[in-house]
Amino acid sequence: MTALVLVALNLRPAVTSLGPVLEEVRADLGMSAGLAGLLTSVPAVCFAVVGVTAPALARRFGPDAVILAGIVALTLGLAVRPLIGAVPEFLALSAVALAGIALVNVLLPVVVKQRFSDRVGAMTGVYSTGVYSTALNVGATTAAAVTVPVASVFGDSWRFGLGIWAAVAALALAPWVLLVRRPAVTPVPVADAPAAETGKRMSSSGTAWALAAYFGLQATAAYVTMGWLPQMFRDAGLSAQNAGLLFAVTSLLGVPLSYGLGALAGRLRSQSLLAVVLAVFGLAGYAGLFLAPAGAPWLWAVLLGMANCAFPLALTMIGLRGGGAGSVVRLSAFAQSAGYLLSIPGPVIVGVLYDHTGGWRTPLVFLAVLMSAQLVAGHLAGRDRAL
Repeated sequence: MTALVLVALNLRPAVTSLGPVLEEVRADLGMSAGLAGLLTSVPAVCFAVVGVTAPALARRFGPDAVILAGIVALTLGLAVRPLIGAVPEFLALSAVALAGIALVNVLLPVVVKQRFSDRVGAMTGVYSTGVYSTALNVGATTAAAVTVPVASVFGDSWRFGLGIWAAVAALALAPWVLLVRRPAVTPVPVADAPAAETGKRMSSSGTAWALAAYFGLQATAAYVTMGWLPQMFRDAGLSAQNAGLLFAVTSLLGVPLSYGLGALAGRLRSQSLLAVVLAVFGLAGYAGLFLAPAGAPWLWAVLLGMANCAFPLALTMIGLRGGGAGSVVRLSAFAQSAGYLLSIPGPVIVGVLYDHTGGWRTPLVFLAVLMSAQLVAGHLAGRDRAL
């Protein structure tokens, strides 16, 4: 449990710490809005490319060991990234850190299946609900709220603000070393069919594609929020610290909401209505930012925070649609890899639109279109269908 909580605390700060100081990073490194959009797409690229390799690595080395390697990569990437003074190297080190997160994202479901197999009804206990989900959102919220104050303490240096999260990531290393030395009582096979057969089976399933689309669209919304929401508030006239706090609200809401949402979703035969409701919250948040970004910023942050609960809902649906443990990890790898591939262009397009129009109205219309597509995909993915 301790190992799961500590790794969960570190799955978001690599991304959520960047948004509040993105303006300073861009100015220091000479980064255009388009390149900043590419930077906010790096998580999706890593999760798509690296995540698909996770099952093969887990078969060879074991899921616990691969997750430990992911934590090492995360720590190193976060430690070295703030020392860099050029955009390509900054992007590359961001990719190293996020590649580590990608391995963890895909393999944690199977680790939870191994060690919490008696609690599948609520999405295997801690993974998308309860303590795990709380830790995930606490890490995201803390990084969003604390990065700017930490940078201020060190002379308004964004490098210190980002670098502190490497020390937090390092805390997860020791518990996972111990976990690797203590194998699960009931190992879970991460693949019981050849890779080609597995890919064919997933790609021919409408349910798997619906989950991939839903996962990809919610990832697009989440990473645009993480990368650009603070800038939206800053452009509306709010201070960097207030923008960071508003952004933190979007993550903080996930603590109580994800806790209850995952448990509720596990009791329902269909999760379609939940997916639709979350998308409606997202559309309302975008509408508020379009019409009056500084008029009721706390309300817009709350609405978008509720919409971001689509992430734990997507994980819950993967567990429920997957059936057996082997199917869960294959479905997790397929849905996350295909989904993250789908999400790659979104943050880049948002950055380019912002660069070319000089404002947020056109990007917000684009985001509303994607959120409408997410609503449809969520409805399809939430239906009571098994692979």
